[in-house]
Amino acid sequence: MAVNKAIKYMIFSTLAFACMNVTVKYLIEVSAYQIVFFRSIGSLFFTFWFLLKYKIPILGNNKKLLILRGLVGVTAMTLFFMSTKYLSIGTAVSLRYLAPIFAAIFAMLILKEKIRSMQWLFFMIAFSGVLILKGLDTQLDSYGLLLVVIASVFSGLVYIIISKIGKSEHPVVVVNYFMVIATITGGLLSLNNWLNPIGIEWPLLFSLGVFGYFGQVYMTKALQTAKISKVAPIKYLEVIFTVVFGIILVNELYSLWSLLGISMIILALVLNSQYGTKDQIK
Repeated sequence: MAVNKAIKYMIFSTLAFACMNVTVKYLIEVSAYQIVFFRSIGSLFFTFWFLLKYKIPILGNNKKLLILRGLVGVTAMTLFFMSTKYLSIGTAVSLRYLAPIFAAIFAMLILKEKIRSMQWLFFMIAFSGVLILKGLDTQLDSYGLLLVVIASVFSGLVYIIISKIGKSEHPVVVVNYFMVIATITGGLLSLNNWLNPIGIEWPLLFSLGVFGYFGQVYMTKALQTAKISKVAPIKYLEVIFTVVFGIILVNELYSLWSLLGISMIILALVLNSQYGTKDQIK
């Protein structure tokens, strides 16, 4: 069944992204622009090798959509990495994963997909979690919150663009466009404040590309295999993986209010995912 295959793709993607997220937290002293650059150029080694090995046309077919996906994607990625300088990594990821909600809303407006009344209830639960984080968690930085919410809006648009591209492009072609645009953008923005990495920062920076590559490819495969509304909410698993990794590996601490807010966001996405799956089975 296509939906089950897409869910497996998305789970693998979320695990890869969670590893990347925690690595980013280790690189707190490195600018977001440099992180974008290294995360992207590292993935380019994989994408170009793959496309050349299997003789897949690098430029693809839907060039305008592919470029748009790259521009929207690099905007979302840069804003997210910037937000991690002000927020705990688990909180930043949980807030970024409002993206499936924005994706569902954009899908309704642009792709004419239907949103059930129960889904609107789940969306309200998620946004209530955000309000709890903002209103009751004194550790939450307002600027970081603004950055990550805007990032989630752009991430939601990415889902729509990938859906519009559909199966007309190989997943690696889609990722390659994203990485090329992100490498150029991150490199140019880093010119004025470049800091040479020191010691372990080098392998950590290049590992971002490895994790990011597999995360992007399998996310793209998932979104190309099933409807956005059925697959996108599965990405909530990244929140769980990241929070656990953050506590164990980065010694992050979470207040009860932040955990409650994060839990409400996750709960809303889980319910929405289960509701969507049941609806498809019927």
